[in-house]
Amino acid sequence: MKPVIFGLSGPVLTPDERTFFAAVDPAGYILFKRNIVDRAQVRALTDSLRDLSGRADLPILIDQEGGRVARMRAPEWPEFPAGPAFDALYEIAPISAIEAAKANAQAIGLMLAEVGITVDCLPLLDVAQADTTEAITTRALGSEPLRVAAMGRAILDGLRAAGVVGVVKHMPGHGRAKVDTHYHLPTVTASDAELAIDLQPFVALKGAPMGMTSHIVFEAWDRERPATLSPVIIEEIIRRRIGFEGLLMTDDIDMKALSGTAGDKAAGAIAAGCDLVLDCWARMDEMVDIAGRLGEMSDVSRARMDRAMATVAGVEAEGDMAALIAKRDALLALV
Repeated sequence: MKPVIFGLSGPVLTPDERTFFAAVDPAGYILFKRNIVDRAQVRALTDSLRDLSGRADLPILIDQEGGRVARMRAPEWPEFPAGPAFDALYEIAPISAIEAAKANAQAIGLMLAEVGITVDCLPLLDVAQADTTEAITTRALGSEPLRVAAMGRAILDGLRAAGVVGVVKHMPGHGRAKVDTHYHLPTVTASDAELAIDLQPFVALKGAPMGMTSHIVFEAWDRERPATLSPVIIEEIIRRRIGFEGLLMTDDIDMKALSGTAGDKAAGAIAAGCDLVLDCWARMDEMVDIAGRLGEMSDVSRARMDRAMATVAGVEAEGDMAALIAKRDALLALV
């Protein structure tokens, strides 16, 4: 098994993808809007991926946050709010905000589980700052670390109740980035003491099953390499200081914050200590390059993945989606 999560080009596997994936055996897959038509089609696609891999617990990922980041959309599926809606409610009613965040996540999880998606790249634990890039502020749970952690925990719990694994992101924090990593490489000049604020939500949720790195240079820790490619940040900050022992994947390595070939970036991330590489765009030449540069997934990383997926093994999805959405909406109406 290769330590990589690949994207797919369309709503069904192409013959070339089927042959390539069968030979390479990637650890998992991630779905985007281009892969999604309706319930029956998505369920058939995820079933085909499980059949191809021979693994019932295959990680099939999606970015279904709500707001601007949502791959499954109306009219086929409900729309969901993004993080700031829950932050606004927390300002006046903290317990209600936590309940709303959990109900919302549980409803998302039920929607995903119905079509065979097993992992959602949620929650964001990034602590927003006054000058944080809009790419994060429109999605974040707020600027107060313990508030972010409380709602992040509720989101993880809600997803798990529906049988879906959550991913905390973007370790060790994206809140001080002033530019969007989809297009630029941010450099954070904050001191180690200042960055302790950014770590707090991740420390509080260090037992999360999965986490995702950020493509950001933190000068206080590694002046040369972004977190995704930094063995110092991964080992000293994420693994030791935060205490995160779960499965650690990269953010999408195709983002312009990282330079080099797809194979270079993938190999660099694994060498730095990431368990999995996330490559989203289904470009066959790049996937072939990545597969050729990566060895087999390590026993340690495979054990972390197995533990993460075991957190939802045999879970009977709880709740009624419509009732959960109604509960969320009633609570958010308090604002």
